[in-house]
Amino acid sequence: MNNNQRIVNFLFELGTMKKIPRMHQQMLLSQDLSDNITTHSYRVALIAWFLAKIEKVDPYKTVMMALLHDINEIRSGDHNYVHKKYVKVFENEILNDQLGDLPFKDLLQISAEFEVRKSREAVIAKDADLLDQILLLKEYSHQGNSEAKIWLAGKGPENKKNIQYMNLKTKSAKKLGKEILEGKVSEWWENIWTHKNR
Repeated sequence: MNNNQRIVNFLFELGTMKKIPRMHQQMLLSQDLSDNITTHSYRVALIAWFLAKIEKVDPYKTVMMALLHDINEIRSGDHNYVHKKYVKVFENEILNDQLGDLPFKDLLQISAEFEVRKSREAVIAKDADLLDQILLLKEYSHQGNSEAKIWLAGKGPENKKNIQYMNLKTKSAKKLGKEILEGKVSEWWENIWTHKNR
């Protein structure tokens, strides 16, 4: 197989990401057809870009980590907290199979760097992933999803804070997380709506 065929096959595989629903829907008792691995990765990438700029690290590498962070789920599926107790996923094997034969080794190196979370870019990309989860919980909560409200506030009597927020590592992510938790989902359009067409 030549390099162009490898790239094209990889791009076709990427296209299947939009067909994989995120499995938190089982726990949140929701069926959101707009929420899939692709839509999640897209917003995570943009969050990562902002965090990288604020934290003054390489935005290219951070965004690429964010875009690739769930790529293995094309082959393993997404797993929620219950699934993870029972399912073993061979992430390194999947990533090597997906990315190892591509003509540029950057993607495999970037994915491997993200997995070990030792670089600032990897930490920031993970923070972006957590912030997207907080955004999603906030959106579902706004729509009246009672389970999302519980997860947003923190599960259990000993945990009165959002678990994703508590796992954030960088100051900039914590500031954005606080803003998300305290902000309004619809505020982005409040000052731009009008009843008149131009």
